[in-house]
Amino acid sequence: MALYAVGDLQGCLEPLQCLLQKVNFNPQIDRLWLVGDLVNRGPQSLETLRFLYGMRQSVTCVLGNHDLHLLAVAYNIERLKKADTLREIIEAPDCDQLINWLRQQKLMHYDPVRDVAMVHAGLPPQWSIRKALKRAAEVEAVLRDDDALPLFLDGMYGNEPTRWSGKLKGIERLRVITNCLTRLRFCTADGTLDLKSKEGVGTAPSGYAPWFSWPQRKSRGQRILFGHWAALEGNCKEPGVIALDSGCVWGGKMTLLNVDSGEMHRCACSRPANLKS
Repeated sequence: MALYAVGDLQGCLEPLQCLLQKVNFNPQIDRLWLVGDLVNRGPQSLETLRFLYGMRQSVTCVLGNHDLHLLAVAYNIERLKKADTLREIIEAPDCDQLINWLRQQKLMHYDPVRDVAMVHAGLPPQWSIRKALKRAAEVEAVLRDDDALPLFLDGMYGNEPTRWSGKLKGIERLRVITNCLTRLRFCTADGTLDLKSKEGVGTAPSGYAPWFSWPQRKSRGQRILFGHWAALEGNCKEPGVIALDSGCVWGGKMTLLNVDSGEMHRCACSRPANLKS
């Protein structure tokens, strides 16, 4: 059995299939980890979801911000944006099946045998792996709760509060957890989030730095796989922290990692998106 992890798909099915073919991926024995943002902006969001659903027993997935946006659109909480490529999912006859599958996915995954964690965006310096998993589980429970889900989706948008506190309650608590796990790039030493800056590590606002760079980070020394940050182009110099989003949907390449051997493979998308966001 081989274990692979792939960067943000964002509806780019062809390069994913190219990579899986390249490594002779066998869903009967091999396993595939997904760092989130399965859909949106790319040319085949619906086909991508259907492909993954078809081999769901071989897939471990964490949700990204675009996946959560799809849920909000599906539940009529949020409108489609101009650059979204989600309408075909919403209008598909199997939409309910695909959306219900997404709702069962995680916001963070940890493999105790390999001692490796996976998250879409990042972890604030104050969170250990154990605490991050507990926080992720709070949101995961709401996603699977038919009654609580609409209220969460309606309240998850926004940048406030900017810092985690154990005293937070209700939707504010869930919003901060969600922002940390699915939108974080830069933060301060005390975990205050900047959710507007999207470029490379050298563009951090004053007092801010990439989440993985803080010396006092409680998850330091832990092997962590993450996506979300296309501007890194799949490059992260922090030991043990592996960036898998290499900007495939924006004209870069998709990255596939053999989690055990460290071997990486890349394949470009033949139909990149026109707009960057």
